[in-house]
Amino acid sequence: MAPLKRIDGPESFQAEFGISRETLDRLTTYAQILTRWQATINLVAPSTLGDIWHRHFADSAQLWRFRPRDARNCLDIGSGAGFPGLVLAIIGAETGATHHILIESDARKAAFLREVARATGITVDILCMRIENSETRAKVKSVDCLTARALAPLPRLLEMSAPYFTSATLGLFLKGKDAAAEVEQAAQGWQFDCELKPSMTDADARIVLLNALKPKREG
Repeated sequence: MAPLKRIDGPESFQAEFGISRETLDRLTTYAQILTRWQATINLVAPSTLGDIWHRHFADSAQLWRFRPRDARNCLDIGSGAGFPGLVLAIIGAETGATHHILIESDARKAAFLREVARATGITVDILCMRIENSETRAKVKSVDCLTARALAPLPRLLEMSAPYFTSATLGLFLKGKDAAAEVEQAAQGWQFDCELKPSMTDADARIVLLNALKPKREG
């Protein structure tokens, strides 16, 4: 799949992803709030602030086509400014078929996520907790789909994600040019089925589709 044409604003985003006007309005509100909050909280790299629709919204939204169609719950870990989890929750609000959970341990970023959810009128659980904690695992349990972006190298990411995986869980991880090397490193400690898909927003990036996750037995 070749990289997308440039997503330079709301109209080209809507044309590419086929979203409703209501969803587009929600994402526009999201962009406005992010720009305001960025003045006091470092939510995204300053150099990308003027390129929200391509670098952040489209990069996140491309995962939508890979999600399990019958997913009842989707977990986004290390949500930060909401990429990809909050973008997917906003797109998913059109049908309401999937329950979205976002985990972000930074209280200020969690407050930002809650403000976007409130302003856009979407239903999403935002947990200000650490993904590794037993309390988080007890609250969330297992999920059908798990997403993450720019959180950790894949071996560490699988370590954090494993408690939430079942045999049917699909992991969708946005990775950079070293994705294949990270998969190779992760395979030293984990068994899994994996497929790399080209990113639609960056020719060098990849999307890791991963399931059937199990730790390898020592010895």
